[in-house]
Amino acid sequence: MRRSQAHAAILGRMRNAITDVPGIRVGHAQRVGAGWLSGVTVVLPPAEGAVGGVDVRGGGPGTRETDLLDPRNLVERVHAIVLTGGSALGLGAADGVARALHAQGVGYPVARAPGAVVPIVPAAVVFDLGRGGDFSTFPDAALGREALAAADLEVGEGTVGAGTGTRVGGLKGGVGSASTRLPDGTTVGALAVVNAVGSAVDLASGELLAARHCVPGDLPDGLRRPDVRDLDAARQRAAEEPEPQPPLATTLAVVATDATLTKAQCQKVSGIGHDGLSRAINPVHTMYDGDTVFTLATGAGPTPDPAAFHLLLVAAADCVTRAVARGVLAAASAGGMRSYREVFPTALG
Repeated sequence: MRRSQAHAAILGRMRNAITDVPGIRVGHAQRVGAGWLSGVTVVLPPAEGAVGGVDVRGGGPGTRETDLLDPRNLVERVHAIVLTGGSALGLGAADGVARALHAQGVGYPVARAPGAVVPIVPAAVVFDLGRGGDFSTFPDAALGREALAAADLEVGEGTVGAGTGTRVGGLKGGVGSASTRLPDGTTVGALAVVNAVGSAVDLASGELLAARHCVPGDLPDGLRRPDVRDLDAARQRAAEEPEPQPPLATTLAVVATDATLTKAQCQKVSGIGHDGLSRAINPVHTMYDGDTVFTLATGAGPTPDPAAFHLLLVAAADCVTRAVARGVLAAASAGGMRSYREVFPTALG
């Protein structure tokens, strides 16, 4: 059986989402209308947390508690990852998640007393301010709590959660997810919030840059190169309505696995995850992006040897690339931002 056929058979038994990693759940919450176009996405590991890592790139990051994930520092496990709109103003969403987890008794124990825990909740933001029409609307603690409460195994994609107000190279961005299972049974999944200065589309052909890296089951059947008429119309529209220069952006991703990894290994996975972004978005890691990739390792599976860890790294990058493609294709037009499906309708038949 060829690799693509084998992978399609595996995906047929999976959700093709980050929640295929046992113990991982995802929750979205968003506000649309009355000046709003923003939201929050929470990636939630089991209550005991997961070993975490992060790699922050680009010139404009907005983050919380990423220093804790440095392998030189004390805390090993994190209890949620928050991805939010609102630029730096949206980091308050993580407060709501942390307080809700504290009320559940979930967190890093700081004393031998009931409730003496501090939830570790790293977070990162995308820039979507004003895309709903009002620059004073951005996620807060209440929206963070709402996203946490919605955490489930089914992962909404497209214009949801932190992807509600995103865009990528002039098109509507969104949330996407993908997963794979390695020959040794290890599961790897990724979730991406696509919001980039760069483009997810090959401007010469209208094809998604990530499409060539996808596997059967990732993209709609029959997806093809769009008709030249779509390309000409898109180019004319871009000339008549140029993007603001420079736009502010940031693409976020979370990679998860059930392998047993150290913090240093999780940091390495996050770095390789950026390679997945670079195959799907061009340019990436600009001075106006704060691209950030987190990694969560639940430790339910075995510790990989060097060869197995190599395969895990390859899978992580692939899953990030595929998640970007799925997020762009799932996005619906919003806030004056037109989706790939609307701009290139002939690509879908």
